[in-house]
Amino acid sequence: MALPRAITITDAAAARVKALLATQGEPALGLRVSVATRGCSGLSYRLDVAKHKAPLDEIVEDKGVTILIDAKACLFLLGSEMDYVDDKLQSGFVFHNPNAKGTCGCGESFHV
Repeated sequence: MALPRAITITDAAAARVKALLATQGEPALGLRVSVATRGCSGLSYRLDVAKHKAPLDEIVEDKGVTILIDAKACLFLLGSEMDYVDDKLQSGFVFHNPNAKGTCGCGESFHV
């Protein structure tokens, strides 16, 4: 029986990751997702272009993209869905995280 993925990726998120990586001057392995201690609620998501895999990164390959999850972030993100929203009010990646017990008013940070 296969283990569940650390996160799932929507079609919109995959398309945006592909577009971002295509603009890089040099080849990139994928997009690294990590969690930083900051923001009103204590934790926030961080996204960076990944040039290489860190020893303990969790790798999610789906819809033609590679997402590397920082080892320290895995427990905070387990079961999350990564989406991309582009509408009149906002444009950016959005995480639907079942582990989050609350978020700040602006939606930039969360706590577990």
